Amino acid sequence: MTNPTPAGSLAGRREWTALGVLMLPLLLVSMDVSVLYFAIPSISADLEPSGTQQLWIFDIYAFVLAGLLMTMGSLGDRIGHRRLLLIGAAAFGTASLAAAYANSAEVLIAARAVLGIGGATLMPSTMALLRTMFTDPGQRAKAIGLWSGVMTAGIALGSVMSGVLVEYFWWGSVFLVNLPAMALLLILGPALLPESRNATPGRFDWLSVPLSMAAVLPVVYGLKEIPSEGWNVRYVVSITVGLLFAALFVQRQRTAASPMIDPALFRGRGFAPSVALNLVSAFGIMGSAYFTTQYLQSVLDKSALEAALWALLPSVPIGAAAPVATALVQKGVNRASVVTAGFAIAAAGFAMLAFAGTDSMWLVLASCGVLAVGAVIVMSQIMDLAMGTAPVERAGAASSLMETGSEFGGALGMAVLGSIGTAVYRHDMPASAPDVARETLGGALAVADRVPGLATVAREAFTNGMQGAAIAGAVLLAGAAVLAAVTLRRVELHTPQEASEPEKVPA
Repeated sequence: MTNPTPAGSLAGRREWTALGVLMLPLLLVSMDVSVLYFAIPSISADLEPSGTQQLWIFDIYAFVLAGLLMTMGSLGDRIGHRRLLLIGAAAFGTASLAAAYANSAEVLIAARAVLGIGGATLMPSTMALLRTMFTDPGQRAKAIGLWSGVMTAGIALGSVMSGVLVEYFWWGSVFLVNLPAMALLLILGPALLPESRNATPGRFDWLSVPLSMAAVLPVVYGLKEIPSEGWNVRYVVSITVGLLFAALFVQRQRTAASPMIDPALFRGRGFAPSVALNLVSAFGIMGSAYFTTQYLQSVLDKSALEAALWALLPSVPIGAAAPVATALVQKGVNRASVVTAGFAIAAAGFAMLAFAGTDSMWLVLASCGVLAVGAVIVMSQIMDLAMGTAPVERAGAASSLMETGSEFGGALGMAVLGSIGTAVYRHDMPASAPDVARETLGGALAVADRVPGLATVAREAFTNGMQGAAIAGAVLLAGAAVLAAVTLRRVELHTPQEASEPEKVPA
């Protein structure tokens, strides 16, 4: 028998070892979001994809992942999170092998889509199993802090790893690194990981699957395109259509006999605020990343690999952020105060970014580090609050909602802050500049050799835009700090005894 940890008891060496095994697929799933940053030029030279195919090679993974998170979280609650995790690991490994040796753009796009499906099974399953293994609130908080740190670090590490691998091997190697971790999970998972599922889940609501995807995908697509293309009618319509389907999805969950996402989750004290505040923290992280990556490459004129290596520096303090926050809560500091402080720290990071000039690399890196520390403090505490509030048998659905919120928040951050920065950039560019230069900094640098002084003006305009977006980000996160203080002040977690225990299933 492989059984969940009894409610309220302390996890032992086996559970902590299992957590280490779970961190491997989580790291790789988060890395795959950014692992193609430096591989795309080599892929383009080898497979010769069209412009549209190149975009799909890059974006299909994130789109499929975001669209299926809620479906897979609910499915895991029904068939068992360990079972779904192992199925996802097999699919992820197989798709990684297919992607590594893809001989056409079509095959690579299909493999990346299957990677997205596998990633959608792995992410909510790891959190749901963590909730099952660590029923003691203190241990669960520490485990979730590690989960949050690994998740955030993976996105930063993905781009660097791809740069190093492409430098010394061929582009397919960025996918082959997934295989050992997935093989280890398939070997050790059945022995170390408990199985848990909802004992009385009801029938699976198949109609909610297309409704959830129709709600998520158009919104994420529109928000991702707006920063680079502007508020094009096509993207506004896409977002509007997605929001309409979101309303239909919510109505379906309220009326279905066995909904994919049980509305009762939102009646748990603290769950709804957790979803909203988690979305805002993702807004801050991804909104700032939109500017800082371009700043390092296009303003400071560093190579892509140099920029990625420098961008690792802000990740260094992230490892200590979540454990420190968890220790403060366990020593009696009110969680609302810790989350409020996290938002205030993140807002201070944006405020620092507002003072950056065209030659302020260390200030920009420091501001990114401060912002990331604040965001990770928020995310670790908010995730612990949400998972502690949610019953164990609905842990997959709860986790998938939090992660879908992060996807929305990240896309929204890039859209809103990116639009602010773009508006300032275009306002500050001289009317005599070529049209392509007035659109983006990249366009200006492409024609800078034909217009004396254009590069300098464009870099200053971009930096001004970054400053404007940073001010907006600081104001938003300061508002989130106030919101956290108000909404979380009286939130109390369910005790482990109040949360229902999962069904015990033979290994």
